[in-house]
Amino acid sequence: MCDQDLARALAGDLKGNFEQLVLAYQDRLYAFALRLVGNAHDAEEIAQDTFLRAYQALTTYPAERRRDLAPRPWLYRIALNVTRNRRRSGHAPATSLNADGPEDRQPIDCAESPDAWVERSELSVRLVATLALLPERYRIALLLRHVAGLGYGEMAAALNRPVGTVKSDVHRATSIVRQALGGELSEVGGSR
Repeated sequence: MCDQDLARALAGDLKGNFEQLVLAYQDRLYAFALRLVGNAHDAEEIAQDTFLRAYQALTTYPAERRRDLAPRPWLYRIALNVTRNRRRSGHAPATSLNADGPEDRQPIDCAESPDAWVERSELSVRLVATLALLPERYRIALLLRHVAGLGYGEMAAALNRPVGTVKSDVHRATSIVRQALGGELSEVGGSR
């Protein structure tokens, strides 16, 4: 179901169709939160809080507003706010630079030499460490663009910033990461 159809369905029957919203975005929001906080448990809580807050907000919206909603940037904005609120309230997540779950592990290619696999794995670890060191503004922009796959317009809506500023943040973050990794970024598959 596309976002427009989902928004129309939510406008018609919020209780009956909210599960569709959750099913469409739960994995994406969890992955995004995991990259933000680096901890599987905290990422799961952030994703759950995001849907709870989304439902609470949607119950207060008139049907017309729900119909005109762009769910994807709206949900990512809520997830960012939940993450920031947790940090402000002293619920700082424990950050791990290691893979937390099976979704973060690189599949082993039997045709690939062990040396090549080790190099690729080491590069992935350096990439994660470099992302963790980016200023939050750049890290979030890079994650929204390359992990969540949002377009610049959606990112601008999620971040409440002009499109030009969002493009600049993504470009700056990409430049910092490429410089830190010495041009090896394309080997990880992260330069889209």
